[in-house]
Amino acid sequence: MSTKVKEALFELIRSMSKSEKRYFKLLASRHTIGDENNYVVLFDYIEKMPVYDEEQLFKHFKGEPFLNRFSITKKRLYDHLLHALDAYHATHSIDAQLHTQLHSAEILYNKSLYDQAKRILKSAEKLAKKNEKYVVLQQISKLNKRMLENEGYSDLSSLQILEIQTQDEELGKRIENSNILWTSKSLVFSKLHTKGVARTEEERLAYTKLIEHLVVPDSSAGFDERYLYNHLMSAYHYGIQDLNGCAVFLNKNLVLFEEDANRITQQLSTYLSLLTNAIYTLESLGQRTEANKLLQTLRKLPEDFGQVISEDMQIKLFASVNSVELGVHMKRGDFDQALKRVPQVELGLRTYENKITSVRRAFLSFKVATIYLGNGNSSEALKWINKIFNDPDLDPSEDLLAFAYLVDLLIHMELKNNKLLPYAMKNAQRYLKSRNKLHRFEKVFLQFVSKMIKATDQFVELELWEVFLNEIRELNGEGLDKAALEYFDFELWAESKVLRKDFPGLLRDRNLTQLKSAS
Repeated sequence: MSTKVKEALFELIRSMSKSEKRYFKLLASRHTIGDENNYVVLFDYIEKMPVYDEEQLFKHFKGEPFLNRFSITKKRLYDHLLHALDAYHATHSIDAQLHTQLHSAEILYNKSLYDQAKRILKSAEKLAKKNEKYVVLQQISKLNKRMLENEGYSDLSSLQILEIQTQDEELGKRIENSNILWTSKSLVFSKLHTKGVARTEEERLAYTKLIEHLVVPDSSAGFDERYLYNHLMSAYHYGIQDLNGCAVFLNKNLVLFEEDANRITQQLSTYLSLLTNAIYTLESLGQRTEANKLLQTLRKLPEDFGQVISEDMQIKLFASVNSVELGVHMKRGDFDQALKRVPQVELGLRTYENKITSVRRAFLSFKVATIYLGNGNSSEALKWINKIFNDPDLDPSEDLLAFAYLVDLLIHMELKNNKLLPYAMKNAQRYLKSRNKLHRFEKVFLQFVSKMIKATDQFVELELWEVFLNEIRELNGEGLDKAALEYFDFELWAESKVLRKDFPGLLRDRNLTQLKSAS
């Protein structure tokens, strides 16, 4: 039986770009002994494997001496690859450049070549200040102090010593502010991922408590500190269902990037997330012109930054672009365009398999499921919603799961799965109750489904849809239950049943109304 397991060396090789692989082989060729380099031969073979199969590898290289100590051979090849990647990215990464400079300065210091060490530290300090690398500046300050001590504080006045103290205190302040912001941001996002947006006044206050101690960064704050504050505040406003406030802070971060175009290249992943969040928010607010502009920018990212896009970035682009595009097409009722994207989603999910996070997989599956449901293909919708339920890696506390259970009930109702519907109903009730997600909308929805299970004819069903629609509208008017409609427009779905009209058509009509209002 073949041994097919997750293998660190295999995963590292698979993650490398063509240029990274080429660079490794160039370095390896300089150290070839004899006719062939075992490391390159092994690298070439593993690179071509679709999955890691060590038994097959041993058969292929039968008789080769390196198989006798294969674990050591793999470890050395792994180390060579990391060394090559380190050298390859040394000039592409600011952090890598600074690390090299600091290491060089320390070597020179230990050799008592103090003047040379000072020159390198001065260059590193300039680069670190330009890129707001405060922790590195602390390390530089520490090395500088060691040299001052070694020189017996010659030519150093008391005023200069106090100036060094002031600079160190300022660095400490910047680092402390960043740490506070990071902690607050992480707490807000953790709550968003596990609890979802605030659906009660108590939950709204819980979000507010996480940010009430924060101070707006002053004029001396750098890019990262201002970005982190705006990022945190946009997430907070999203969490309390204030999309207008969310859009304000998203726009502030877009302006920050526009003011320094190099930041986009340096922090492409961050910029990608910012774009997708801004598009979603603007689209939800009906600001289509602004959303379309950012959508065009998002679509051009692979073309504009193809040279620097890693596999990790390709995965994020695949998930983000498709998620946004599907969401936009859905909101606008353009189901034909949405369905054209489904093969791309299927291909991407197969291509990246477990490399894409469970949450991203779930969101894409949910969007495809709702598109099929809205377009009248409930059988396909059920297949995609089951992908979410069957994903063992998905955190069971994810807010998305709650709405997956609700959409699952709609699908079974559409398919007239009268025998399965009560079972699906019990699953939904059990999950929502166990996760404390039985908010007002969920209770109304489950009561409606419970009555629909007992409905005797289509006239009773129509009456139930009318009652359900009125109850949704009442909840929607209270504000906090609008979150339910962000995942799927249950209100418009109910309206399509009451009016006996096409769901995509109603979405398109609403889209046209919003466009006319905006103009």
